[in-house]
Amino acid sequence: MPWLFLLLALGAVVIAFTTTSVPVAAIALLLSLVFVVIGVLGLLAQRVGSQTRSEAMMVDPVELRRLREQAEARRAATTPQDSISRTPSPGP
Repeated sequence: MPWLFLLLALGAVVIAFTTTSVPVAAIALLLSLVFVVIGVLGLLAQRVGSQTRSEAMMVDPVELRRLREQAEARRAATTPQDSISRTPSPGP
């Protein structure tokens, strides 16, 4: 759909350059500007819409906590037991 607005803008520019009437040329150039802005905003909206993530693919907090615990368990299993703990100690 945005490409249609850009084609309309091109048509308005052609009309503006081929007419001998100044008011018609001014209106055609103004329409061309409006169609270009609408077309570019439409293209940007399509691009942003195509790059958004699906909400179905998002991880809920419970699943995220479970994955963190699994990663911490794997990390603890691969490091020696005498290493410094990664959890901060409680303050005084």
